[in-house]
Amino acid sequence: MNKNRPVNLNLAAFSFPVTSISSIVHRITGVLLFLSIPFCLWALDQSLTPDGFVKVKAVLSGVFAKIILWAILSMLAYHIIAGVRHLLMDAGIGETLEGGRAGAYAVIVLGVVVAALIGVWIW
Repeated sequence: MNKNRPVNLNLAAFSFPVTSISSIVHRITGVLLFLSIPFCLWALDQSLTPDGFVKVKAVLSGVFAKIILWAILSMLAYHIIAGVRHLLMDAGIGETLEGGRAGAYAVIVLGVVVAALIGVWIW
């Protein structure tokens, strides 16, 4: 056993490359989107009747609900943008180290811009 190996890793001490940050956020948004499915299905189910639509509209008019809605839509947008990047990489575009970095920066910048636009649209 290697005695020089660190026992407790402090992940905050590491500096991750932008490609790994983009990939980790893509995975996290996928998990959180999966966990948000019950809320989305409830809202869809309720909104199909006139009384339920009024109920969902009342629920979504609150500040906390708008924040949750903004988070869900922002995660969805980021996940789609990162997914398109992966599809482009599967097609052979952006597979180099420089292309990977540029694509990761583009995904993060586009994700932030789209999240801001979604926030403006919701409020």
